[in-house]
Amino acid sequence: MGIKQTLLSFMREEAYRPMDIQELASIFNINPSEFKAFKRVLKSMEKEGLIIRTKKEKYGVPERLGLIRGTLQVHQKGFAFLLPELEGEKDVFIPGSALNGAMNGDVVLVEITKEDKNGKKREGEVVEVIERTNNEIIGVYEDSQNFGFVVPEDPRLNSDIFISKKDKNGAKTGDLVICEITKWAEKRKSPEGVIKEILGKKGDKGLDILTIIKKYGLPEEFPQKVLNYAEGIPEEIDEEEYRRRKDLREVRMVTIDGEDAKDLDDAVSITRLDGGKYRLGVHIADVSHYVREKNPLDKEALKRGTSVYLIDRVIPMLPKKLSNGICSLNPKVDRLALSCFMTIDSKGNVLEHEIVESVIRTNERMTYTDVTKILEENDPELMEKYDYLVDDFRAMEELCKILNARRMRRGAVDFDFEESKIILDENGKPIEIKPYERGIANRIIEEFMLVCNETIAEHMFNQQIPFVYRIHEEPDEEKLAKFREFVYNLGYKMKGGEETEPKDLQEILNAVEGKKEEKVVSTLLLRSMMQAKYSPQCVGHFGLAAKYYCHFTSPIRRYPDLQIHRIIKEYLNGRLSESRQKKLIDIVEVAARQSSEMERVAQDAEREVDDLKKAEYMQERIGEEFQGIISSVTSFGLFVELPNTIEGLVHVTSLDDDYYIYDEDHLCLIGESSKKVYRLGDEVRVRCSKVDIDNREIYFDLVDGESSDEENKEIEVNNSIDEVKKEIKEELLSIIKNELLEEIKEEIKEEILNELRVE
Repeated sequence: MGIKQTLLSFMREEAYRPMDIQELASIFNINPSEFKAFKRVLKSMEKEGLIIRTKKEKYGVPERLGLIRGTLQVHQKGFAFLLPELEGEKDVFIPGSALNGAMNGDVVLVEITKEDKNGKKREGEVVEVIERTNNEIIGVYEDSQNFGFVVPEDPRLNSDIFISKKDKNGAKTGDLVICEITKWAEKRKSPEGVIKEILGKKGDKGLDILTIIKKYGLPEEFPQKVLNYAEGIPEEIDEEEYRRRKDLREVRMVTIDGEDAKDLDDAVSITRLDGGKYRLGVHIADVSHYVREKNPLDKEALKRGTSVYLIDRVIPMLPKKLSNGICSLNPKVDRLALSCFMTIDSKGNVLEHEIVESVIRTNERMTYTDVTKILEENDPELMEKYDYLVDDFRAMEELCKILNARRMRRGAVDFDFEESKIILDENGKPIEIKPYERGIANRIIEEFMLVCNETIAEHMFNQQIPFVYRIHEEPDEEKLAKFREFVYNLGYKMKGGEETEPKDLQEILNAVEGKKEEKVVSTLLLRSMMQAKYSPQCVGHFGLAAKYYCHFTSPIRRYPDLQIHRIIKEYLNGRLSESRQKKLIDIVEVAARQSSEMERVAQDAEREVDDLKKAEYMQERIGEEFQGIISSVTSFGLFVELPNTIEGLVHVTSLDDDYYIYDEDHLCLIGESSKKVYRLGDEVRVRCSKVDIDNREIYFDLVDGESSDEENKEIEVNNSIDEVKKEIKEELLSIIKNELLEEIKEEIKEEILNELRVE
């Protein structure tokens, strides 16, 4: 444990009281020669916001001094929430007046001003900004006589940036610009900046996606140093590699990818064995042979963390010379690989495995579409063209189903959400949006990669070597409790005791499969679960119900895969000394953290580009009607999803035929007078009424505002039952009341008679 972590652990102890530097130095036996270094450590920790120095020059951790450290999430309406860093801490509401110059995404310290009360969230005020994340802002420049200002494109950055005349650098009104912040906002004072780059006029071809690329800080080009290094890599494989590696060039194998894929990093081979067994080979491009530790390619790859796919372009982790060239497993050329052979029985169990460095030569570059046509349609032309591979594809299909059945028996949670395929014209305008088709070929590759990743992770875990695992922690219990209550209200009972297992959740997904509530239940379950990430600790993958899991199969486009390839090769070649393993502890920690962060950035950018193009698509269809399904219900309205995966909001204010009350427990809106109900999964007809491109929002109106006949019948039946219940209840109360009165009368009569007898 490092000195910083040691100090934090000490200060977080319940018995700790704030101490000054002399007291801390005495506790930790800091001698005079070490005092300056110790002081620097405390200053560094204070700067990072890990500790606080009080007015009396004493140190403590924020949470023990009534402060909470976290990331600010600002809403476009001006208020914000603090997302605390410490696990178990609840979010804090921050009014717009209490932001004190802090902006969306900043790491801040917040002081609690109001505690939880009557179900309301606690409130706080920003007292210090620890880390700024918006050093550069994209926005539209507006000029005036004496100065200018930039209106941020991101609606969550709700403060314009003041630009002096000397700092506008040629920008004109309406220009989309990148503005660098030179002075941060203070109370009642806007931030100041300088125009760094003019991107063009809003609406220019390709500028919309470029804006998102800039917004997320994604790299557009590789540094020249990196490109020069890549160009210096020879195309030919060194003779020494042929001698020392396993030669698999005669093994029949193929790549199976999408039609547009150019970075082919995985190939598969298969052989049927006696007794219903299979020998599956997964062969992965040996990128680590070219991207050595700390060379320019490696440093840039770590910085990027992942390739980013934005509809019409790819921002690759590695230069094209590698990703599309010498590392890509193109057909009929020799390539270096890391191969994993697995012997798998008829139940899907991996009986034995072998990991080797290899030289391979793929036979064909197959596509998902063609392999699916061969297997599902017996396409005569394709079967003739690939006649020598058809039996392999049949065997792959058999093994795929075996592996999938094993995962399902194990209890893996299998979400089947439809992804969207967005097709653009030559000007970047969306002309078609449809669900992405996943055929048997897609599932074959998915299952083969999953079993390979598990096999590699278990093998390396057993060697007790520092490694990068792909983990998925158990769901948040509070969210899971809400999910359990929700499905119970739908008529489904979730099994499981104190600890929920993946198979309990999969049983619910199986129960709702094919029903109108399927999408809703799947979405709510996904929201209840933790986000998968990379970690040096092997804590398992809850969603896959796997004890061991890693990402091994895509080193061209994911840094963790590249990093563990190096570790595996060092292990295979006996180069993992004790000192090397100690170094690897820090290396895998950095790789896991950086890769997890960049994965989230890439996902956010990809999602925003998709949302933008969906909004653009619907802008051309305002006034058109569509059939859809209610995918979410909130207090402010209904979200309706169309068959092409586009989702829009029916705001509650547009439901003007009644006053609708939100039933949170059953996730539905109920008309106060009409008793009409709008529930998750209901089919409705909508009209596109408005599109907000800047905020990527689509709005619908219900065409007739009516619930379905079936729904209305259900409401009538329920109302009738309620009336009958009410009548019976009143009748019973009347009977009970009369009986009680008679009993009381008899008791009074008896008392009076007794009194008379006494007299």
